[in-house]
Amino acid sequence: MTGSPKPVTVRDAVIDLLRKLGMTSVFANPGSTELPMFRDFPSDFRYVLGLQEAVVVGMADGYAQASRNASLVNLHSAAGVGNAMGNIFTAYKNRTPMVITAGQQARSILPFDPFLSSAQAAELPKPYVKWSIEPARAEDVPLAIARAYHMAMQEPRGPVLVSIPVDDWDRPAELVTPRAVSYEVRPEPVALEQVGAALDACERPAFVVGAAVDRAGAWDQVVALAERHSARVFVAPMSGRCGFPEDHRLFAGFLPAMREKIVTLLGGHDLILVLGAPAFTYHVEGSGPHVPAGAALYQLTDDAATAAWTPVGASVVGNLRLGVSDLLARRAPPVRPLPAPRTPRPVAVPAWPMSTAFVLQTLAGLRAAGDIVVEEAPSARPVMQGYLPMTRSGTFYTMDSGGLGYGMPAAVGVALARPGTRVIGLIGDGSSMYSIQAIWSAVQLKLPLTFVILNNARYAALQDFAPEFGFADTDPVQGTDLPGIDFVSLAKGLGCPGVRVSEAAALRDALSAALRSATPVLLEVEVE
Repeated sequence: MTGSPKPVTVRDAVIDLLRKLGMTSVFANPGSTELPMFRDFPSDFRYVLGLQEAVVVGMADGYAQASRNASLVNLHSAAGVGNAMGNIFTAYKNRTPMVITAGQQARSILPFDPFLSSAQAAELPKPYVKWSIEPARAEDVPLAIARAYHMAMQEPRGPVLVSIPVDDWDRPAELVTPRAVSYEVRPEPVALEQVGAALDACERPAFVVGAAVDRAGAWDQVVALAERHSARVFVAPMSGRCGFPEDHRLFAGFLPAMREKIVTLLGGHDLILVLGAPAFTYHVEGSGPHVPAGAALYQLTDDAATAAWTPVGASVVGNLRLGVSDLLARRAPPVRPLPAPRTPRPVAVPAWPMSTAFVLQTLAGLRAAGDIVVEEAPSARPVMQGYLPMTRSGTFYTMDSGGLGYGMPAAVGVALARPGTRVIGLIGDGSSMYSIQAIWSAVQLKLPLTFVILNNARYAALQDFAPEFGFADTDPVQGTDLPGIDFVSLAKGLGCPGVRVSEAAALRDALSAALRSATPVLLEVEVE
């Protein structure tokens, strides 16, 4: 006689579901209430350890964006979710699909407010998750994770959270068969027809592209649409991805997050088409019109909430690739003359101390076009936009949120999702200290990752921004100087070789060697 079949547990059902969804990499930092999830850990799964919860979520963010599938995160109850909240906020703003499982104390002792419990587990991460739940019954956990996955993948994508009591994993459950769900919604044809007719009738169109262009795989379609209409193309303020080749004849530059400056830069255009971005993201209080006088604004966005608050113009909601493809299917309009080309930046020259422009110009000359840049150097970003152009889809990532601590772990996650591809983590000295532990994970994973730390010994973005809030040029800004940090020693302590470069003459050779390394290396570059 044969024995009775082994009963299916919640753990069995969840592992089976995750395998079928292609979510076999678990980004985690271990805690007691999560241990039963990992008993008899399957050999085809990978546990990616981060040394702090913010690092865990940052790695999962980069991995999900580069792999185009939801990533799986495991956090420890309330304390772990709390530590991770900064990068959960960033994942929400990045529209990154992510399923977060969080440990919870056993159901039987929850009425007694036990140690390491989460009193309102589903409420804790709000409002920066799309959906969160602590299932009413243990047997509901697999279905909750299935629903969470579909919620995370539906546009606009984003993180979700499922809180799982520690005693749920060994309870009986049923296997879940994944369903086929279409996540891309085609924009309404009549509304797109109005956009297309307006494009055909205008004389001087401008496009403003955002991160959703790259997220949706609409890069080639947007380039073709811009070329068809001879439209100048700007990048939207605070965009976390590159949506248009920055060496293209029609590329016009980057919009700042200031209303009056946006209106000035868009002046002279009679139609503005915003693709995959808010219209517009502002950073400081402004006044006056949102678009130049005489200009009509149209927006194609995957986010109905963004369309709802757009102050002027007409918005169409739907998938960017499908929408732009439908615009391209229209009859081509008469050929327009090309707009005036963008004025090139002056060549940066070597000096002591080195300028950030010289460093990034040198990096641009050495970097292969397919190398991926993950950036978190806010004060250097305007310089990067002039001296380190992004020319291919999927080669640039930064945070849409403005929160620090994303860049270093995200670079690890991107490198893990794109095996064999060179990833460059371009990080400011202040930013790096939020998630420096990510270096250890990169070393353990043996990734071809080059960390370039731009060390100006200060929170330069705050000092540069202070005049907007009434500081005189000579006024000190408290808490913004960062002297005495030795990044080479920090890297070596985490198992990563490091090199410091202070002289312009040594930069090229040091960068070349770092970009050839098959394993992680950190380059600390002292800049003015």
